[in-house]
Amino acid sequence: MKALITGASSGIGREIARLLAARGYELVLCARREDRLRALAAELPTVCHVIAADIADEKECRLLYQAVRGDDLEVVVNNAGFGLFGEFTATDLDDELRMIDTNIRAVHILTKLALQDFTARGRGYILNVASSAGFLPGPLMAAYYATKNYVLRLTEAIREELRRAGSPVKVCALCPGPVDTEFNKVAGVRFSLGGLDAKRVAREAVDGLFAGRGIVVPGAAMKAMTLGRHFAPDCLLARITYHFQHKKGGA
Repeated sequence: MKALITGASSGIGREIARLLAARGYELVLCARREDRLRALAAELPTVCHVIAADIADEKECRLLYQAVRGDDLEVVVNNAGFGLFGEFTATDLDDELRMIDTNIRAVHILTKLALQDFTARGRGYILNVASSAGFLPGPLMAAYYATKNYVLRLTEAIREELRRAGSPVKVCALCPGPVDTEFNKVAGVRFSLGGLDAKRVAREAVDGLFAGRGIVVPGAAMKAMTLGRHFAPDCLLARITYHFQHKKGGA
């Protein structure tokens, strides 16, 4: 069986690739950096196909799915994404639109196309990498937090539709807090909280996906946050989030 992983060149995506390879999956590794994908493919004990693509481009995103679809495709991991730090009035609009295309549009396209095939066939797994940011308003990273809220709520809604239809297809949202990856360098921030190990986050994500969980939140601190948010109004959560974001500063 085959698994597609976007954003496979580093961080969580790379670690998920290693775990799925250990489970015997043939892999399709997708990211923009072909050299990193080929280096990863060379170390994995399975058949790997490398596709260098920018899924922020709708045409490339659709072509990616057309290239990998088939009865042997069983897992889709929508991991590609990035963030931007700064006041909403100051961040670059073109950068934000590219982030929306990557974090939302590509996830939407690949989830929909895969889900249509998976439900018709009666099997399949989709893991959408959201974030703990998806539970909160995010001043100083407003657009990024909003994109992850979209991913989380889309996944939750699809899961309920599948449940009511009695479908065996599984969808899961991974909602980590800070993770030790290249994310902060790309977003232009320094984490104010210690990041989790990407290997640990990937392991919890893969285990949760195959166990049929709807949401995976790695780490005790983030689990406590997701529970605690129910006891505070959104306006207070926005102020608290601003406080932690402001401590990040610019990297």
